[in-house]
Formats: sequence, C-alpha cells, structure tokens
Amino acid sequence: MSRVQLALNVDDLDEAIGFYSKLFGTEPAKVRPGYANFAVTNPPLKLVLLENPGRGGSLNHLGVEVTSTDEVNAEQTRLRAVGLASADERQTTCCYATQDKFWVEGSPNGERWEIYAVLADSDTFGAESGVVDCACGSAAAATAEVCCAG
Repeated sequence: MSRVQLALNVDDLDEAIGFYSKLFGTEPAKVRPGYANFAVTNPPLKLVLLENPGRGGSLNHLGVEVTSTDEVNAEQTRLRAVGLASADERQTTCCYATQDKFWVEGSPNGERWEIYAVLADSDTFGAESGVVDCACGSAAAATAEVCCAG
C-alpha cells in the first residue's frame, strides 16, 4: 500500500501532536526531538511534523511512501519516461529512518516531492555527513547540524 506524505513545519511539536492526535483519532507512530510522524489509516496518510518555530503552518515537503525499493525504482522509471527529472538517494538516513528514495525535480511552484520506501528505523535524524534533504530548516535539522542539500 502506498500513501501520500504531508510534512508540515510546526511551531510547537507537543501542541501539534495533541491537535493531530485528536483530528485523526490516533497517536503518533514515532516521536523524536523536534519530530513526529503519524501513520493514519483513514485517510491513508503519513503525516510528518517538523518543529520549526516561526514557520509553523507552512509546508515542509510532500511525498509518497511506498512499500519497497522496487516500487521506488518503478516510480522513478515511470516519471523519467514522462520527462520528470529526479535526484536519487539510496540507503540514506532521514527523519529517523533509513530510506531508499528520490526527489522529483522541477515542480512548477518549487514544492518538494519525495518518493520513498522505509528500510529500517534509525536512532539519528539525518546522515552523518551533515546533509539531509528532509526537514529543511527545522529545529530537528538545526540540532542535528544538518541542512538541505539543494
């Protein structure tokens, strides 16, 4: 099963967790410093909250979570065939998970879309190299000393 991911910047993570727990009738699947995610069943949604004081209520990025690397590859091939470029990231650590993914490039309004499969849980927010594409400018990124690669 695939589901749409919506990653939001929030001013106060605890307050946002309380609100979205009530809104979707479920508790977060994962909570870490400056970060939480919900695996909402109905509607199928991966809601990611990134604490980023002063930028609350704004979109961080969008995505589609799929179940396997094979699905990531198939989507990348499909999108390439219709002329959409992508930036590949394999075995990358982002948002407390090891993932195979790619970022779709060239959206008309600059919104960032990722297509990804979670391979394993991680104890760290982002890559040891100090560069991670998710959570641009978030408090979690600042505390982990990571920033956007592009």
